[in-house]
Amino acid sequence: MAESTPGPPPCALTDAPRGREKPNAPPIVEFRGVTKVFAPGTKRAFTAIRDVTFRIEDLEHMGEFVALLGPSGCGKSTVLRLIAGLAPHHPATHGEVLLGGLPVPGPGPDRGMVFQDYTSFDNRTVLDNVAFGLECRGMPRRERYALANEWIAKVGLRPDQDGRKYPHQLSGGMRQRVAIARTLILKPRVILMDEPFGALDPATRHNMQDLLIQLWKEVEATVFFVTHDVNEAVYLGDRCYLFSNSPGTILHQFRIAPPDRPARPMMREKSFQDTVYHIREILDDLEEGRT
Repeated sequence: MAESTPGPPPCALTDAPRGREKPNAPPIVEFRGVTKVFAPGTKRAFTAIRDVTFRIEDLEHMGEFVALLGPSGCGKSTVLRLIAGLAPHHPATHGEVLLGGLPVPGPGPDRGMVFQDYTSFDNRTVLDNVAFGLECRGMPRRERYALANEWIAKVGLRPDQDGRKYPHQLSGGMRQRVAIARTLILKPRVILMDEPFGALDPATRHNMQDLLIQLWKEVEATVFFVTHDVNEAVYLGDRCYLFSNSPGTILHQFRIAPPDRPARPMMREKSFQDTVYHIREILDDLEEGRT
C-alpha cells in the first residue's frame, strides 16, 4: 500500500494525524493480510479482496472518518461487511480482521451499519424505527421514546409530526435521516456506511453530508464510508483508501484535512478541487485498466 500518491500532493492533503492515540490501546480496526474468496475450491470461486492490510488507531475523544474509494466491484463493501461480521463475507478466507485487538466474532452492538437501500421497518412509525435498537436492549418504553425523540430532532426531523409517520410517507432524504438516527442512538464504536447518500439528489446529498459531520463529532465513533463520489470522499474523509480493480487491494492512502465549513462552499475551494482532480486521475487510470 502506498503511503503517499505519485507527484506533488495538493495542499488539501496532509500528513498530520487527526488526534492523539489512546495510550496502550490497540487499533480500533485492523486488517492483517485479509483475503476473501467466495465459493473457494469450486469453479465459481471469486476473490473479492486480496491481502488488504491497514490499521485505524483508537483516538482520544474522537473517531476517524475513513473513506473507501475504488472502481465498481473492487471489494469496498466486502471490507465493510467483514468489519460488521456479516455472512457470507465474514469470516475472511485468509488473514485477520480485528476490532479493538480481538478477532471479529460476528455482528455486535458495538458496530452500526447504514446501507444505500432504505432499511426502515415499513410497519413501524419513525419513532418506533429509531427506538428499535433500544427496545431490543430492553430499555423501558418511556425512556426509549424520549431518547428516540431527541435523535429524531438531531437529524433534522420533527418529533411531533414526522415521528408518527411511516417510512412510505417520507422522502428518500428523510428515510436516510431515520436510518442514521436509528444507528447513532445506540452510540456504536464503529459506524459502517455503504453509499448511504448515493440515491439522493445533489442538494439533499450536501445537506446529509453536513449533518453527518455534525453528528459524527458528537458520537466520537470511527466511520468507514464507501462511496463512488470523489467529492464526497474528500469532504468527509480524514483518511481515504483507494482500492485497485478486482480483486481489490489498497493502492494508495491519503490523509485529508478535515472539513472546516459546510460542503457547498468548501467544495468550491481550489485546494479541494485540486485534491479531487488528483484522486480522480488515479481512479480514471484504474477504470481504464492503466493501473
